Amino acid sequence: MYKEVLSLGVAPTKRGFLSMEEAKRQKDRFMKVVRSFESDTLKIVDLDDIAENGIMYEMSKVPLAVEKFHLAKIDALFVPFCDFGEESVVASIAKEFNVPVLVWGSRDEFPNTDDVRGRDTQCGMFAATKVLRRHNVKYSYIYNVDTDSKEFAEGFDRFLRVAAVLKSLRRLRIAKVGERPTPFMSVMANDANLLTKFGITVVPISPYSIVKLAKQLVEENDEEYVAYYKDLTSRMDCSDTKEEVTKNIAGIRIAMARLMERAGCTAAAMECWPAFPELAGFSPCTAMGEMADLGYPCSCETDMNGAVTMAILRACARFEDAAFLADLTIRHPENDNAELLWHCGPFPYSLKDANSNARLVGGQERFELKDGNITVARFDEIDGEYVIFSGEGKKVEGPETNGTYVWLEVKDWKTWEEKLMFGPYIHHVGGIYGNYHAVLREVARYLGIRFDDADKQGIYSL
Repeated sequence: MYKEVLSLGVAPTKRGFLSMEEAKRQKDRFMKVVRSFESDTLKIVDLDDIAENGIMYEMSKVPLAVEKFHLAKIDALFVPFCDFGEESVVASIAKEFNVPVLVWGSRDEFPNTDDVRGRDTQCGMFAATKVLRRHNVKYSYIYNVDTDSKEFAEGFDRFLRVAAVLKSLRRLRIAKVGERPTPFMSVMANDANLLTKFGITVVPISPYSIVKLAKQLVEENDEEYVAYYKDLTSRMDCSDTKEEVTKNIAGIRIAMARLMERAGCTAAAMECWPAFPELAGFSPCTAMGEMADLGYPCSCETDMNGAVTMAILRACARFEDAAFLADLTIRHPENDNAELLWHCGPFPYSLKDANSNARLVGGQERFELKDGNITVARFDEIDGEYVIFSGEGKKVEGPETNGTYVWLEVKDWKTWEEKLMFGPYIHHVGGIYGNYHAVLREVARYLGIRFDDADKQGIYSL
């Protein structure tokens, strides 16, 4: 599976004249928590070889710290305060990097007394953040809580997810496979604006080239294709699909992956119809769902902003889970706060409910998604103004239908529907399992675009 590795620079700070022993005690405590997040998608870069105990307080050490972080190509910077800290040192490091910055310091245990000097951590952060603003450094902040608190761990985790989204967008290349279906004016997007505003590059790939390569793979009995075909047919009931079509579906998935990798693309917006049915004789829905499980989300009906939405959501999950793109279709017949999220068959197999039988019908999958909490989002634009819509809900039981689907229950569907109807949105939304509403809110702030909270009342319906 395709994943991106986040490089996090950590620059603890202390006040020069305050106790180094106490500062080190604080550093050892929070670094234990920070190190617990290390994984194959997170690399931590410390300053232990630069400053005493890895804690910054001397301006003379700033160039060395900056150089090390530049060489490590950090994607985000964490500045934990061991005490009051040194605002000039903090700002001098942070201003050298165009990356998200996290500020936090552990809650002070006691005030100053005649016998003991306190740390004054909160006080120092108030001062330092003003200096960061002077240097136009955009930063995140975790409320002044103790190192061992749930709030610190959760805030640190959310920051890592925010940083992952911002890194992913900066280097995002989306394969535009074909053109939008003629009737779908709603999916129109501005490729040039995506590049100039967010650094997102759109790369054209011909549907014909995918179909041509897929047929070649099948005819040549390509080794990778053969192994994948065996895997696909072992997981899905293919009795309603001709063997020749099933083989070509497998070929499409391998061809898509190879052509996208050659183009350096990690997401796609697909002209799933009418191009593929005309060229291949079936829709590429199954291949699109399978690509999402490889780490390459693919949106339907050449929905470019839908592809960006899926890429954002996958990065929110730090590349561990697949995102899906769904139609907002009908309200639940019995539950006023539930809605059917559906599409004709492109959802990732990894999200399938264990009790749902996966069937292949033509080029389309049929199964229900699993139980759990789901974050729904939409990255979209009108008149050059971009926005991220976001809300959270959970799967509930509902009537069976065809295609791939899940019934989503939210706090107040009426508020959601009014928000979505007045826009600037369409019938497509992205979904991912997990609770990432707060992450998306912070992402929108860093991107300088509007965040639209699904649960806050917008324009009223009649």
